[in-house]
Amino acid sequence: MIEATETFIVNHTVAILLIVLAAYIAQKFIMTIVAKIIRRSIQFQHRGHHDVHEEKREKTLIDIIGTALKLGIWLMAGLMILQEVGVNIAPLLAGAGVAGIALGFGAQSLVQDAFRGLFIIFENQYRVGDVVQINGDLAGVVEKITLRATVLRDLDGYVHHVSNGNIQTATNMTMEFANVNIDIGVSYDSNLEKVEKVINQVGETMAEEEEWKHAIITPPAFLRLDEFDDSSLQIKILGKTTADMRWNVAGEYRRRLKEAFDKHDIEIPFPQMVIHDKRGKKDSKK
Repeated sequence: MIEATETFIVNHTVAILLIVLAAYIAQKFIMTIVAKIIRRSIQFQHRGHHDVHEEKREKTLIDIIGTALKLGIWLMAGLMILQEVGVNIAPLLAGAGVAGIALGFGAQSLVQDAFRGLFIIFENQYRVGDVVQINGDLAGVVEKITLRATVLRDLDGYVHHVSNGNIQTATNMTMEFANVNIDIGVSYDSNLEKVEKVINQVGETMAEEEEWKHAIITPPAFLRLDEFDDSSLQIKILGKTTADMRWNVAGEYRRRLKEAFDKHDIEIPFPQMVIHDKRGKKDSKK
């Protein structure tokens, strides 16, 4: 009896150790493969360009997928160990199936959030530090992304937690580069050639300065006469900047453009109404 017990313990101990060893090796092997696949996929998407945000994205994906795979491996190993020591695992599997169905019905929103969060991270829709607008409503800097939610901080300092499953549209305003897109009105009496020259000169001068040249990719410049308004000619100005300097460049450019227009007597008109007398003669402006 004692010998049989010893033999049973030895045999099962060896089998259990082999199961644990196999699970450990499988975990290491699979994690290595997953990490390589994710890194190569992200590097391929960005043609070898790598920065801090991409490293953070890689780590997040590796952790998420790796955790799920490790959980599956060790759950399987645990069931094999129970079966090895003589426990009937069929009722456990049946119970787990029922519990899984109940949990699935009760946590559909969590599953939806997790899948949406995974796609946000994998497809690089936005990253920590990006400025995004969600569902055409909430906007701010992304402070954190998890499988369940995205955390935004707006200009007032308010922090918004948005469930990933509720995100229908995410507008990334700082992905790779940004445009300075300005509409400005000038008087109908303005010389358009002069206006164009002043607009372009302000942009070129700003782009050559040490303070701004790192932020400006293409200097803001005259694009076209965009529209005839009631009291002004609407000019479209367009330039390209680094993603994080869009608003700084646009604000400084507007300030300089106002000063340049004043210097060259280019009027930025305010809304006005022209009144005529009965003879059709212009009488006054208000």
